[in-house]
Amino acid sequence: MKSTTILRKLIERKEILVAPGAYDAFSAKLIEAAGFDAVYMTGFGTAASMFGLPDIGLVTMTEMVENGKRMAEAVSVPVIADADTAYGNHLNTLRTMEQYERAGIAAIQIEDQISPKRCGHMEGHKLIPAKEMVAKIRAAVTARKDKDMVLIARTDAISAEGFDDAIRRGNLYREEGADLIFVEAPTTTGQLEKIPKLIDGPVLVNLAPKTPYLRFKKYEEMGYSVAIYPALCLTVAYAAIKERLKELKEEGILKEGAHGGVAFDELVDFLGLAKYRALEERLLKNLTE
Repeated sequence: MKSTTILRKLIERKEILVAPGAYDAFSAKLIEAAGFDAVYMTGFGTAASMFGLPDIGLVTMTEMVENGKRMAEAVSVPVIADADTAYGNHLNTLRTMEQYERAGIAAIQIEDQISPKRCGHMEGHKLIPAKEMVAKIRAAVTARKDKDMVLIARTDAISAEGFDDAIRRGNLYREEGADLIFVEAPTTTGQLEKIPKLIDGPVLVNLAPKTPYLRFKKYEEMGYSVAIYPALCLTVAYAAIKERLKELKEEGILKEGAHGGVAFDELVDFLGLAKYRALEERLLKNLTE
């Protein structure tokens, strides 16, 4: 079954789909190995891990697609990918959809901020007119060849224009063809509870700093179909690497050994070394000079 079809079925089921955020193929493989059914490619994490930059619209479509392609090739579960503002107007959106689809992405997420955009949990958002976002949604729907590929429409209107406008925009985007609505950065539990009731279609919740943090089953009870945790892997890696480097600098040695407490054999097994060794043995078997 195609990853796009699998993702649609996961969204349609009663149980909430939880997709932690990956910033590269390695973190995507860890998410899959932990038993999650989907991976979310974070734009914030892509900017940070690939370029050491903040999420303020500095990464190009080509760079984002390449990171998504690597993830999609590294895992067997669907990859949901951030596509920022679709990198231009409705015509740019046509090419953005085409490129993400060719990369093996199961869902593309576009948002209604002006370009350059900024992380949804920063301050100072400005939006394009709703009619311009509608044109982008229509372009994405027109461009996709696989009709099962999921189109996620995100609105940052809560921060920029207020909660009521966020609901208005969300329903408009749904009417125009978006499969899943992403109302960014609700700041209260009351707003969280209202969104699934007021949006006419499946909704996504983003677990980032402004969003009230609850058990994901609670979001399921509220009516959310998908929960993403974009910064989880990146922030955990940041904290662990920072601590280990500090220890090495100050102590001159790592207490848990040069590999930081992870056995080398475990790491290479996770990366699939045994498979390649077996393949190599088969390819070289019975060869003579």
